Amino acid sequence: MIPLNETHHPHLRSWVDSANAAGTDFPIQNLPFGVFRRYGSAEAFRVGVAIGDQILDLTAAQAKSVFNGDADLAAQACCAPTLNAYMAMGSHAWSALRLALSRALREGYALQSALSTCLVAQVDAEFAVPAQIGDYTDFYTSVHHATNIGKLLRPDNPLLPNYKWVPIGYHGRSSSIGISGQDVRRPVSQVMRPGATEPVLAPSARMDYELEMGIFIGPGNALGEPVSMQQAEQHVFGMCLFNDWSARDVQGWEYQPLGPFLSKNFASTVSPWVVTMEALAPYRQAWTRAGGDPQPLPYLDASDLREHGAVNIELGVFIQTAAMHEQGLAEHRLSHSNFRDAYWSVSQMVAHHTVNGCNLQPGDLLGSGTQSGPAPDEAGSLMELSMGGKQPITLPTGETRTFLEDGDTIVFRGACMAPGAARIGFGEVRGTLLPARALS
Repeated sequence: MIPLNETHHPHLRSWVDSANAAGTDFPIQNLPFGVFRRYGSAEAFRVGVAIGDQILDLTAAQAKSVFNGDADLAAQACCAPTLNAYMAMGSHAWSALRLALSRALREGYALQSALSTCLVAQVDAEFAVPAQIGDYTDFYTSVHHATNIGKLLRPDNPLLPNYKWVPIGYHGRSSSIGISGQDVRRPVSQVMRPGATEPVLAPSARMDYELEMGIFIGPGNALGEPVSMQQAEQHVFGMCLFNDWSARDVQGWEYQPLGPFLSKNFASTVSPWVVTMEALAPYRQAWTRAGGDPQPLPYLDASDLREHGAVNIELGVFIQTAAMHEQGLAEHRLSHSNFRDAYWSVSQMVAHHTVNGCNLQPGDLLGSGTQSGPAPDEAGSLMELSMGGKQPITLPTGETRTFLEDGDTIVFRGACMAPGAARIGFGEVRGTLLPARALS
């Protein structure tokens, strides 16, 4: 567990006024990292830190000689178009730079006037995927989601017997992971229509989102050397919001016997800002396993896990249809859930992923799998909310949805709150579904 320190103090205030506003996702207690440039420019992308409605350009800040020692070395690693080099440095460097940034952005900082020239308004920026993602693995950590989907596919046996013993995952496609604002074209693939005797090549008719958390890996491990539960979170840089779009009809036809393929590899979307594990320290909670369930095998168990393996992240899913946009209507919330309800923890995902000797690398991404809670309105996908398309959802315009229609924009938001701690957020991840390509 990362200990609390002066960077977490709830009464810290920043000389960046917007960071002190009630409800901001990016107070001085957060300081998430991302990659940006000025919108529409030909500038190289560079690393920045969100503070209120601004971005601190770390390349510009490092040139001002405001950092020293380990923090300066870490800042030098951030003078790059991705976060990979900084992610590889490990928790000592991350913590040193976080402390230096916290002090530099607090009220009363002596070099405020010099550092203020390094700010760029978030509304004037465009973003890129924060790291060069070498590999991406999608997990299935919500027992509620697994049970809900299982009831639709296998009513008599919704949860397969391995689920409560092993963190289920599959290897995904990193090349199609895009940044928030991504336009996702409805995929075309082979599907078996209801009542048909042969499949056809056609646009997916059952498009869905999946509410997930993304977990970025920091230092890797050597091939053949597993990461223990005790060391697992030392290999995790931070977390973001993640929409792992899903073509349900494609998946239903292709997933046996090897699992998802074309139903998932056409697009996934990450939020711009990666909230570090150190920033998340005040929001950790005890991780529990129901007494009647199998307890984790020893390589998936640890005292730290039991004491604070869960992370309290409130999540919400919102939709804005094309008609809502045209009428100037706000986004409509479809559901909410919390990452603390995940059946498998971040540390367990890392420990299981490497127990066979698999080598993770800086910038690798783990998807948590769809985060659903125990209540019906805590479902993290339309597949669950509409009961497999059988119960349409009515929107404020009178429109109904069972699955996504062309022009629908999906937005995820997330935030952490705890007694005695400042509220911090993840910003948002949004994407819009476009029509499928024309088939000849």
